[in-house]
Amino acid sequence: MTTNFRTTRPAAHEYGAYYLRYIQQIPEGHDPVQQLREQAAAVHALLGHLTDEQALLRYAPGKWSIKETLGHIIDTERVFAYRLLRIARGDQQALPGFDQDQFTALSGADARPLTDILREYDAVRAATLALLESLPEEAFARLGTASDMPVSVRALAYMLAGHEAHHLQLWRERVMPLLQTS
Repeated sequence: MTTNFRTTRPAAHEYGAYYLRYIQQIPEGHDPVQQLREQAAAVHALLGHLTDEQALLRYAPGKWSIKETLGHIIDTERVFAYRLLRIARGDQQALPGFDQDQFTALSGADARPLTDILREYDAVRAATLALLESLPEEAFARLGTASDMPVSVRALAYMLAGHEAHHLQLWRERVMPLLQTS
């Protein structure tokens, strides 16, 4: 019997403990690639109607704005997809981490129109989906190292979808209620 990477969560040895919170965002038996497709529609449904002024909202002092958070999702997807590509192609070189706060601080997201950020999001998502769908099944079992932790291609697929699910939940629970009261 073969294991289907898309519906079987990665084992604990396939990722660092920090990433469990993202992997658990994927419902048991759900395809993380399908979730990435669905999330694109969810992001547009949630954010597509916002004005640029509304997209500057922060749910608390020191937290990222909606625009910055969307930029962070894009940056993280690019980094995770790059890691996924390298590991899927058998690269055993340890891949560095990245400072998400520095990336966000230097992104200039708040100065950009939300429509531009959404277009960038769509382009990155299309590239990620094309990469994931191009991989042979055996590539998902390949292990590498990123941020000084073991990680498999399968775990990275789950982490991508789970990371975005985490931010969608934060937007729904903490940000959108603030927009409804303003």
